[in-house]
Amino acid sequence: MAFDGIVVAGLAAELREALLGGRIAKIAQPETDELLFTIKTPSGQRRLCVSASASLPLIYLTDVNKPSPMTAPGFCMLLRKHIANGRIVDISQPGLERILHFTVEHLNEMGDLCRKDLIVELMGKHSNIIFCTEDGTIIDSIKHVSAQMSSVREVLPGRAYFVPDTMQKKDLLTVGEQDFIDTLKQKPMPLGKALYTGFTGISPVVAEEICHLADVDSDIPAGSQSDDILAHLYHRFVLYLDAVKEARFTPAIYYDGKEPKDFSALPLTHFSNYARKDYASISEVIEEYYASKNTMTRIRQKSTDLRHIVQTALERNRKKFDLQSKQLADTEGREKYRVYGELLNTYGYQLEPGAKSLEALNYYTNEMIKIPLDATKTAQENAQRYFEKYNKQKRTAEALSHLTEETKGEIQYLESVRTALDIALTEDDLAQVKEELVESGYMRRKYSKKKVKIKNHPLHYISSDGFHMYVGKNNLQNDELTFHFANGGDWWFHAKQVPGSHVIVKANGQELPDTTFEEAGRLAAYYSSMRNADKIEVDYVEKKHVKKTPGTRPGFVIYYTNYSFVIDSDISGIEQIL
Repeated sequence: MAFDGIVVAGLAAELREALLGGRIAKIAQPETDELLFTIKTPSGQRRLCVSASASLPLIYLTDVNKPSPMTAPGFCMLLRKHIANGRIVDISQPGLERILHFTVEHLNEMGDLCRKDLIVELMGKHSNIIFCTEDGTIIDSIKHVSAQMSSVREVLPGRAYFVPDTMQKKDLLTVGEQDFIDTLKQKPMPLGKALYTGFTGISPVVAEEICHLADVDSDIPAGSQSDDILAHLYHRFVLYLDAVKEARFTPAIYYDGKEPKDFSALPLTHFSNYARKDYASISEVIEEYYASKNTMTRIRQKSTDLRHIVQTALERNRKKFDLQSKQLADTEGREKYRVYGELLNTYGYQLEPGAKSLEALNYYTNEMIKIPLDATKTAQENAQRYFEKYNKQKRTAEALSHLTEETKGEIQYLESVRTALDIALTEDDLAQVKEELVESGYMRRKYSKKKVKIKNHPLHYISSDGFHMYVGKNNLQNDELTFHFANGGDWWFHAKQVPGSHVIVKANGQELPDTTFEEAGRLAAYYSSMRNADKIEVDYVEKKHVKKTPGTRPGFVIYYTNYSFVIDSDISGIEQIL
């Protein structure tokens, strides 16, 4: 479900109950577009996370604190100056807009009581956090929007704040029945789309739900519907939105199997095929639904530079490999030149001066062949020419065979680094991958020639049978796990012939049950480049059979006496130890 006006209405009601009268004790800015408020209320301390991320704008109450930069950004310092220790006196939502207004009462420099508004706009790529005076003049915003960036509205200090009505949508909380019918009649599109494009704060999921409740096909053009049907639809909508007006929200997440399909602030009866899990608050729903997605989005954004370096190197090496392979293929016919030379040495005495070819019996195949000749050269000189050509191609083939293997290994290594970036969950994970790229010569160390010390640990799981399982998140961790942490009798797992993590199961001298083998195999499958495949082949072997060839890249090993099995990558039932 989109972060629509109904969800924002639910949040507004929830935040009013939790935060009204509370004092802002702390303001932090952990990300360039995110604020974290610590608010002291009569019922205890609460944290409010507000994100204006273009890809994932959010606002919710949370118990999780986030590390902040040593030096606070300018917008954070401005808020601290004006509203630190201020009291939240009102939280409102204009209509069903995806906007929340926080009115904060505070003392100014003269000790006079005054008010400021903090306005949170949750509008996709246009999301923003805007700080205004009581009369609506913008003091500053977390994102500045100039006239060059937007012809609709400038968001700059000193400008008047307003909500641009670019879509000409109507407010369902106040629209009358005839206006509702007329609006839909004018929409030359399916009824469901006409609903969410014609009225403020309605997502496609809610539009589908209203059509379902009214027993109307959402795909039928809105203009072809009768007034009676549209009037019936209007009344269903009014009943549905009564819950919004009365703040009767029922937060829930709908699951398709183990995967979250969608979430809602009000019931979605057309999701009857999905499992529903209810929550006490919308903040819990948002944190549960978006927590991992928000983390992955942030990490992916921060890994952009590293991905660009890896992708550029991959493309360069692939082009090199293609060229080397083509040149190597051109040398495959070199043996015929050796045969030509030998046959010319054997039968050349028969050759007449100025002959352009020689037909002779190839005693290797017992077939007659025709050998092209340079008519200006003798038989011996032609033979020497063919031997030189053969030897040159032989030397080229030997060199290219070595080079193609090197380039192929480099491609495999870079693909393993790319997989490590996909696995990365924290900034420490990215820092370790960056350190690996520096050590491998793909990046330069900017500030110091010393190796960076990074406190980062492998992922730790425990099997259903109580065995500890460890997963390397990058090549440096893979080497550390396999050759310094694991004992010879421990078991080692890896997705077969694809980039992925080393998985170590600590055996402690015991025989592993089948369940542990399967769970370790799933971990190896999941933390590999093939994690989205239905089935993945996994190799496993005792660690003592895994060897490292000197001079190879981090994470590269050899093993021979291994076993294999095919398994899925579902790790949802495996307990992780944090």
